[in-house]
Amino acid sequence: MVITNQIVIEKAKELGFELIGFAKADPLIDETLKLQKWLDLGYQSGMDYMNRNFEKRKDVTQVLPEAKSVISLAMNYYTDYKHGNRKEYGKISRYAWGKDYHLIMWEKLELLEEYLLQIDPDFKCISYVDTGSVMDKAWAVRSGIGWLGKHSNVINREIGSWIFLATLITNYNFDYSKIIPDHCGTCRACIDACPTGAIVEEYVVNGERCISYQTIENKGEIDKELKGQFDKWLFGCDICQDVCPWNHKFSTVTGEKEFEPLNGIELNLNEILNYDETEFKSRFETSPVKRAKLTGIKRNAQFLMYS
Repeated sequence: MVITNQIVIEKAKELGFELIGFAKADPLIDETLKLQKWLDLGYQSGMDYMNRNFEKRKDVTQVLPEAKSVISLAMNYYTDYKHGNRKEYGKISRYAWGKDYHLIMWEKLELLEEYLLQIDPDFKCISYVDTGSVMDKAWAVRSGIGWLGKHSNVINREIGSWIFLATLITNYNFDYSKIIPDHCGTCRACIDACPTGAIVEEYVVNGERCISYQTIENKGEIDKELKGQFDKWLFGCDICQDVCPWNHKFSTVTGEKEFEPLNGIELNLNEILNYDETEFKSRFETSPVKRAKLTGIKRNAQFLMYS
């Protein structure tokens, strides 16, 4: 039996993927030229892994030699809660309110792959969830999931940008999706709202100035120059997405219960400073917050307290 677009779409939606798109596995020429320029400017900051495996990012046949198509899938993670304004608390990015999305999506991808293999044992694929040497945003755009917003997140015209992406590289041919035009127009909401000026130009983010980078990826000290500019963000930052008109108009609450808040959507800064390793691991065992590690969360808390 042949695997068709409809077979993939129906099973993926059954598993909880709201958006599914298909693209031909052609090299990402323009996209990697922009990536190289971004790297040359040093905007990756301490994310050294972005410098590695450039050819794999450019050409997915370097990952799967038989690659013919790329399937991009997206899950909506929006939940309708709002941060408070308590002085002694730090805010958590919406993506980290619930269970780690990698755990949720890997499980669903495995089920999807098993199902497709049952239909055709010759089906081959390699899948990624925001990991590995794959340009998931570029493939989401190529697959018609949405367009790349000026804040560098993918925006879908039906549900906005609160989406997690997965990428499946396969040896199968499919009917390919139409690319969605850029609908940002003259809007500058995300650029103007960024308190640190991290969006240095349309579609270009300087990681060194990004609150998300500083509170999650940065392993050193936070630049003192950024004091007073974090707007109480303890882990990650949602400002550029919060102000996006597409999210104001079209955000819908996710049907995935595991994206509901596990540990609250903001944390007491004094409590964090008193955590020990055991408490931290126990509380954030399945949360993306553990990515910052205890030392990182304590550093962030101190930075907010003394800004």
